[in-house]
Parts: sequence; C-alpha cells; structure tokens
Amino acid sequence: MTNAYILTLSCPDRRGLVHAVSGFLLDHDSNIEEAGQFNDPATGLFFMRVRFANAGPAAQLREDLEAFALPFEMHWRLHAAEEKIKTVIMVSRQGHCLNDLLFRWKEGLLPIDIRAIVSNHRDFYQLAASYNIPFHHIPVTAATKAQAEAKQFEIIEAEGAELVVLARYMQVLSNDLCSKLSGRAINIHHSFLPSFKGAKPYYQAHDRGVKLIGATAHYVTADLDEGPIIEQDVARAYHTDTVDDLTARGQDTESQVLARAVKWHSEHRVLMNGHKTVIFR
Repeated sequence: MTNAYILTLSCPDRRGLVHAVSGFLLDHDSNIEEAGQFNDPATGLFFMRVRFANAGPAAQLREDLEAFALPFEMHWRLHAAEEKIKTVIMVSRQGHCLNDLLFRWKEGLLPIDIRAIVSNHRDFYQLAASYNIPFHHIPVTAATKAQAEAKQFEIIEAEGAELVVLARYMQVLSNDLCSKLSGRAINIHHSFLPSFKGAKPYYQAHDRGVKLIGATAHYVTADLDEGPIIEQDVARAYHTDTVDDLTARGQDTESQVLARAVKWHSEHRVLMNGHKTVIFR
C-alpha cells in the first residue's frame, strides 16, 4: 500500500538540487507525481514542492530526509497528502467570508478540517450549528483582551489547529498571539494592500474615486496588515458606484481571495521567502 506525501523545502541555491532531491526519492522507491521549483536570485534561495508516492514507513523516510537535508542546509517539511489541516475560523459580525468557507468545505472544495468557530459576537452561532461546528463566543474589550486571547489560544491548541483563518475578525491581535500563530494564521483585508489600510477602506476608496478595488489575503504578523501576501485580486469600480456598491462587490472579491489562500496553504503550496511568499500552483 502506497502513501502520498508532499515535501516542501528551501535552502541556499546551488547546482544539482533538483537532481539530488529526485535521486533521494528514487533511492527510496518513490514515484514523483507533481513537482515545482524556484530559485530566487535576489535572496539566493531555492524552493521546491514535490508530491510523491511511497510505500515505505513514514518514520524511516523522515529520518533519512533529516540526514539528506543537513549538508544542503535545507528547511523542509513532509506532509501526508491526504491529511486535512485542522482549522479554527475567527469572525466578528460580517459573515460573507465565513459562509463562503463553510460552503466550500462542506462541498469538499477545501482540504481542511474545521474544528471550531470563534467570535467576539453571537451573530453566527446558528450558522455554525447548521454545519455541526462548535461555536465559541468570546467577547473582547480593551480591559479583557489578554484574557480573551488566552481563551482563544486555548481553543486553538485544544483543537490541534494547524491553521487559523481570520474571516473578517475585526480585532487586532496582540504581538504575543501573533507570535504564537506565526506562519499559521491567514487574514483577509478588505483592501488591495498596501493601499487604504484601516477599518473603512471602501469609504477611503470611494472618496478617492478609485477605478479598482481589491482584497488581500496575507499571513498575520505583529506589523498590522504588513504580513507576507498570499493572494490578491481586484474588481472594477465606476464613478456611479456608491459606497454600498463598492462594499458588495468588494465582499465577493474578499471571499474568493481568502478561499484561494486557504486552499493553497492547506495544499502546502505556500513557502515563506522572507517577507514574501513563493506559491506553487
């Protein structure tokens, strides 16, 4: 019986890396099903993602990979391809992204396992119940922020969540929580970053008479709205549009952008390259 794996890696670029990785997999009786690589001249780094089938014991494969990667100074991760990523979704009072993610997940379009929904409001407890997903209402105020985040992180850890999705969660996470969730929290910003940051970008965009509006999905960092960008998209704006028109069109864009970012992350297609990302599509 063979198992499918996804190997992701990065290391200083040098000649023969593709040959070395392919040779390692061949020596371990693996069949490569999909492969992509990228070398970045700006950083001198090499990136690779390989999906392969292997019939041997996973523990031995990991042990051999550790020894193989050492002389190349490789940062690597090996994932079981069929294993769905345990996910916690956080949301406030706008549910378009949450609703879209839940529908895609239910239809089998996202390889994630949604374990819980956390919100600082009660608005979506019935929606969560309709999908049979635990809903946790944790109010947040300036005075209770630290305690609230402690409860949120306790839920995330209890569920074994490898991914946290901020589906229009309208609270700024503390530096401490951002650090704990580094590399595994995705936010959707209702703006084509870095333009029009803040709480009301559609009002700003309307005031400036922009011709394009957009949305940005990025990893969460302590620098607000500055994390590595995973996906962006835009929609046309017209001089006849009201703020409500822009908001409605923008929310459709937000939902699509966030869904793509979640899908790519959960398929292990996103590799970090400093403050940027490499996406193997």
